[in-house]
Amino acid sequence: MTLYLDTSSLVKLYVAEPCSDAVRGLVAQANVVATSGIAYPEARAALARRRRERALTVGAFTRAKRAFEDDWTKFLAVEVSASVCREAGELAERYRLRGYDAVHLASYLEIARGAGVAETQFSSFDDRLNRAAQTAGRAMARASSREARGRRRSSRMATSASSRTSGA
Repeated sequence: MTLYLDTSSLVKLYVAEPCSDAVRGLVAQANVVATSGIAYPEARAALARRRRERALTVGAFTRAKRAFEDDWTKFLAVEVSASVCREAGELAERYRLRGYDAVHLASYLEIARGAGVAETQFSSFDDRLNRAAQTAGRAMARASSREARGRRRSSRMATSASSRTSGA
């Protein structure tokens, strides 16, 4: 299974919060853990904010930041390319998402296209983003299913036509 983490899920790996154990469990089950390139500055900002607000001690902040830095290279980070940004713009409109949430959704869809939507799980603690990911994932699965049926039909038609011409 490929697991996509938005920043709200990613940070739970480094800061003890409600559902941190659930996210760690998902990561342990995943073959690949993916996120968007924007998760790096977002996660660093989230850790720094927790330190400023004194939710993390200096030592806890240093350990969390070091662990995050060590883990970052292990994640499959989707590059925030021009095409991802354009798709994010469309998704922001369609699903009423904030900008970076739309970039996460576009990044997840990029991963799901490669790994297969059925084999890709999305993790976020944002209800609107979760609903958008479910809806977009279902739409992608339907489109893939229609495309596969079309390829099978074309293949059968080509085989049938080939049989008729070679048998004549």
